[in-house]
Amino acid sequence: MDSALSSYGSLLIHIAVCVALALTTWIASLLLGRVGTRSGVKDVAYECGMLPEKGAQPRFSVKFYLVAMLFILFDIEIVFLYPWSIVYREYLMQYGVGILWTLVTFSVILFVGYIYAIKKGALNWSK
Repeated sequence: MDSALSSYGSLLIHIAVCVALALTTWIASLLLGRVGTRSGVKDVAYECGMLPEKGAQPRFSVKFYLVAMLFILFDIEIVFLYPWSIVYREYLMQYGVGILWTLVTFSVILFVGYIYAIKKGALNWSK
């Protein structure tokens, strides 16, 4: 039992050092950051010599976020397919064609989602 707990000792020391460092830098920034004088000119954001705009940020279309989420979805597909392709032959010899059916199922679900996105017009840039 003691050996199991002692193996976590270095982890606990690492966590304690990280928390202490974070608290130290936070407290130092609170104490030392208020030493300088503040004025309205110093608090204005610097934008390459241009006067900063006082309005809100421009609104992005929902289409932008939809395309971004679809990109992430299809990007994650590649992340899942790469390890599968690396171990395919080895797994095929060891377990049979089960690995092929998992890929077929994954690809069918992904393809149905892709067709749904096309039908909904998620990939049309003209709107």
